[in-house]
Amino acid sequence: MPLMEDRFSPRESRNSALIRSAPFFEGLPEAVVDKATAQVVTRSHPANQVILLENDWGSAVYFILSGWVKIRTYNIDGKEVTLNILGRNELFGEMAPLDEVPRSTDVITLSPTMIGSMPAQDFVHLLNTEAQAGIRLAQLMARRLRQVNRRLRLRESDSVSRVADILIFIAEGQGQRRDKGIEIPNLPHRELSSLSGLARETVTRVLSKLERKGLIVRDRETMFIPDLDALERILV
Repeated sequence: MPLMEDRFSPRESRNSALIRSAPFFEGLPEAVVDKATAQVVTRSHPANQVILLENDWGSAVYFILSGWVKIRTYNIDGKEVTLNILGRNELFGEMAPLDEVPRSTDVITLSPTMIGSMPAQDFVHLLNTEAQAGIRLAQLMARRLRQVNRRLRLRESDSVSRVADILIFIAEGQGQRRDKGIEIPNLPHRELSSLSGLARETVTRVLSKLERKGLIVRDRETMFIPDLDALERILV
C-alpha cells in the first residue's frame, strides 16, 4: 500500500512547495494558491501501481511531484493503448470532476512516483473563482489535443517518423534540458510501441537505427536527444 507522508513534516512542506510551483498555478495570487492547495495530500507509489481506474468517480485531481505515469485505455479488441506519458509538474484526473462522470482511462506509474491529490471540489472552486486557472486548464487541454492530432496524422508515415515523433512528443512534454540537448525517460519498448502503434520489434529496430545515427543516446534510465531539431527533420 502507498505510504501517506506526515502532513506536517518538513518533507511534506517541500512537497507542498513543489505543488504550488507547478506551471498550472503560475501567475495566480499566492493567497489563492495557498488556499487551493491547503488540503492536498501526498503519497509515494512504487512502479507499476494503478493510481486510477477507468469508471472510477472523480473525487480528486492529481499533481505529479516526481516520477512518471502512463495514461492507458483499451481498444475494441481489448488491446492496451497508451495515450500519454506524464511526468513532474503535470496534472491528471481533471476531466471527471468537471463533467461529473466516471474516469475514462487508467493511470499507472512507470517508476517510483510521488503524487499530490487535490480534492475535486477545491479544484473546481479554483476554476470557478480564478479566470487565469481556467485559462491554464484550457491551454493544457489544447496542448494535449495538438499532440494527439499530430500523432494521428503520422499514423500513415514510415516507422522511423512515427518513433521519432513519439520521442519528440515526450521531449516537448516531459524533457529536461541538459548541456546541448534534452533528456527523457528511457521508456520500455512496449510503451513506445503502444504510443506509436508499431510492433515492439519495429520500435527496437528503429531506436537502434536512431542511436547509430547519433540522434539519441541511451542508458538504463534515460535517453538523451543531442539535437531535437535534427530529430524533427527526419519526419516525413
